[in-house]
Amino acid sequence: MNDKLRQLIDSIAQPDGVAASAASAHLDQLTKPPGSLGKLESLAIQLAGITGVDKPEFDRKTVMVMAADHGVCEEGVSAFPAEVTQQMLYNMLSGGAAINVLARHAGADVQVIDVGVNADVAHPDLVNRKVRMGTSNIAKGPAMLRTEAEQAVLAGAEAVAEAVAEAVKRGTRLFVTGELGIGNTTASAAVVCALTGLEPEVIVGRGTGVDSAGLTRKIAVVCRALDVNQPDANDALDVLTKVGGLEIAALAGVILGAAAHRCPVVLDGFISGAAALAARALAPASAAYMLASHASDERGHAAVLRQLKLEPMLQLDMRLGEGTGGALSLHLIDAACRIMREMATFADAGVSDGQGAAQR
Repeated sequence: MNDKLRQLIDSIAQPDGVAASAASAHLDQLTKPPGSLGKLESLAIQLAGITGVDKPEFDRKTVMVMAADHGVCEEGVSAFPAEVTQQMLYNMLSGGAAINVLARHAGADVQVIDVGVNADVAHPDLVNRKVRMGTSNIAKGPAMLRTEAEQAVLAGAEAVAEAVAEAVKRGTRLFVTGELGIGNTTASAAVVCALTGLEPEVIVGRGTGVDSAGLTRKIAVVCRALDVNQPDANDALDVLTKVGGLEIAALAGVILGAAAHRCPVVLDGFISGAAALAARALAPASAAYMLASHASDERGHAAVLRQLKLEPMLQLDMRLGEGTGGALSLHLIDAACRIMREMATFADAGVSDGQGAAQR
């Protein structure tokens, strides 16, 4: 393994139990019955443990959209041609995509990063960390070289490090995983199957909306990719190298980078879930920094969340990707943080606590 990647993995610590306990104790002093805010309370406690601050506040949040193309598109696995990746990239950079709208509504930035688009894309707002011009066709051989998979993982981690350290604006302290790449549900399904042992028939979904014949073809392509490449389930880098995608590897790096900087990382849907499985396999400690935003309508996402032992905040039957579910969940994260900072305690409000004693 690359020395920089090993150092990144080794730098990930366990969450701060003291801060989590302090957050829990504070919640029990607020003017409400204990536990009555349900999952908002467990979210607040998790955020405290992640950040090491009992009442965290996230002034700046960034959706990290990793963009790349997939050679497997030549197998007819998508309802859209591969050229749509580049077209949607420009749409996103001009602010017209769904993630731009939802991120603006949530007060979050969108950073678009090219790690493998199969074109020379130029735009002042595009971050260029291109590893190669798209992956090779996984139905015929490995997606990329192992060194390229490592480079893509590090590209995601380095993008996080730069956003945390940014001096022009206050540095980002919370990240959302986003992606763009026609064909990436096929590669993600292959990654999930390789890492979990689940069958393609259980995991492969309709992605951009392929019909029944297209779904059958897509399942067959994933089966062929796994058979041709024989990825090693005990080596996440081997899985990413053989059947993954550049943006999937980069999102794994975003997750590792966020964990290394004690930042929460909000997972979007199925592609983000595949990246999260890879990140967890590389660094088990990173799992504690993951938040599941929503349950995607893509077939395999529920199974991925079960594998990750994560409960989604939202169930909206979405399957767009881009980070859209993650952006919507930011409102709940903000709500949990505001409860911690703004809600009165029994003592503050002069309200009797659960024991019937007046608090002043």
